Amino acid sequence: MNESKISVRYAKALFQLGKEKNVLDTIVTDMKLVDELCNTVKDFWLMVESPVIKTSQKRASMKQIFGDRINAITLNFLDLVVKNRREIYLKDISRNFLALCRKDQGILSATLTSATTIEEGSKENLSTLLSKAFDSKIELEEVLDKDIIGGFVLRVDDQQLDASVSTQLNKIKRELLSNHNK
Repeated sequence: MNESKISVRYAKALFQLGKEKNVLDTIVTDMKLVDELCNTVKDFWLMVESPVIKTSQKRASMKQIFGDRINAITLNFLDLVVKNRREIYLKDISRNFLALCRKDQGILSATLTSATTIEEGSKENLSTLLSKAFDSKIELEEVLDKDIIGGFVLRVDDQQLDASVSTQLNKIKRELLSNHNK
């Protein structure tokens, strides 16, 4: 089965269960923690994806790591994922689950990429403008990327505005090369 189908199915199942049991907000907090651990704690992820570590050991580790920190429903879900040997999809499951929750709440995800840190006031202004433009709540994430030299790249869902210096320089380069070849 395609890995994206697997992660989407598990994410949808958890989402529906959370809505049914009326604990979606709690599960969102739990899955943010799971997502953070998967993406930032290297040893945790090595344990998750290791084919050498037995399923029973992974299940015990999950219970030990998350035991008192997350809701019983989320803990049982993680146990099921590991028991079914789908733990390598945990990053995708958490990402898909959080995306489903944002969509359900009418929240759009926006990413602002710039070469330097943006002032908090400017981020709030941008978030307000985007909220009005898209008639939706905006969850703004800031990413630093020195390669864009200056300016910014704003991505909201599947739309992108690229006002970076590196893109402008590449356009000029392509234009010069195409004129030179004529």
